[in-house]
Amino acid sequence: MAKLNVNPTRMVLSELKERLATSTRGHKLLKDKQDELMRRFIGLIRKNKELRLEVEEELSNSFKDFLLASAIMSPEFLDEAVSFPKENIDVDITTKNIMSVNIPVMKFIKTEIDDTGSIYPYGYAQTSADLDYAIEGLDKIMDKLLELAEVEKACQLMAKELEKTRRRVNALEYRTIPDLEETIKYIRSKLDENERATITRLMKVKDIIQEK
Repeated sequence: MAKLNVNPTRMVLSELKERLATSTRGHKLLKDKQDELMRRFIGLIRKNKELRLEVEEELSNSFKDFLLASAIMSPEFLDEAVSFPKENIDVDITTKNIMSVNIPVMKFIKTEIDDTGSIYPYGYAQTSADLDYAIEGLDKIMDKLLELAEVEKACQLMAKELEKTRRRVNALEYRTIPDLEETIKYIRSKLDENERATITRLMKVKDIIQEK
């Protein structure tokens, strides 16, 4: 807490009172924003944890199926079976504003290369059923993977905004507002002192005039 370097005048006192009122309102608004950001951030963290556990479990199952398929099939047939995709996949990214944070919104845009409607980029003659299970599992997990990426990015952005808001709240609470209050107290003290000195001088002048 430190006194600001200002002239102790009534005009400065009035300006500082306005600044103090503005800073107090700003502190309350930022504190409310901080609390709401924290509430939403905790919700995102929980959602991120649940999604990650689901994705890791499903990916693990798909990788196990792929390992079983690779143990049965020759490397040449396995490479050939997955070399030609059935569809092109792009990611469309937009944003939505949550508490002044631009959160990404992602979705897949899929374009089929052929019109068979099958997710398997191969025939069934020389492939294993385990490869089918792996491909099917990976196809199902894609949307969750994208959602997980979206939530994790939202968590990162929300954490940065939360930290920035926390610093501003602390600056107002522990520096700006106390400094303004200390300076206002000092100016009031100086003005009262000057007023008492003026009254004393006037009384002395009055006594001198009466004596004459």
